Amino acid sequence: MSQVKITTNRHSGTFHLRSTNAGGLTVDTDGSPEIGGSDQGFRAMELLLASLASCSAIDVLLILKKQRQTCEDIKIVVTADRVSVDKHSEFRNIHLHFELFGDIKETKAKKAIELSLDSYCSVAQILKKSAEISYDFSIQIDE
Repeated sequence: MSQVKITTNRHSGTFHLRSTNAGGLTVDTDGSPEIGGSDQGFRAMELLLASLASCSAIDVLLILKKQRQTCEDIKIVVTADRVSVDKHSEFRNIHLHFELFGDIKETKAKKAIELSLDSYCSVAQILKKSAEISYDFSIQIDE
C-alpha cells in the first residue's frame, strides 16, 4: 500500500483553494459564483472528470506504445450528467470522446481504451460505482 498526501489551503477569496502534492505541484479549485466563488479554479466535480481523462490518457498512451502504435497526440473530451442525490450530487452518465492522432490501427485503439476504462484506470473504477461510463474514438492520421 502507498500513501498519497495532498494539502489544501484557502488561497484567496471565499472558496478559492490551492491543493499541493508532495512534489510541490499545485491545482486550484473554486466554488461557483452562485455560492460566492470567484471562478479562479476548477470546480471539484470538474477536477474529478479531468482526473478520469488524465488517468485514461496515460493508460492509453502506454498501451499504444506497447502495441507499437505511433500516437503523436491525444485529446479527450468528457461530458457527464450530474444528478442530485440526497444532499450531494453524483455523475450518472459519463462519456469520453478520444481523439487520437497518428498511425494507429482502429482495433489497437479500441483495445487500449477498453483496457484502460475496464481494468487499469483507478479513477474509472471508482466512478463506475455510481456512473455508467461510455466512450467513442476517432483517429486522425497526419499525411
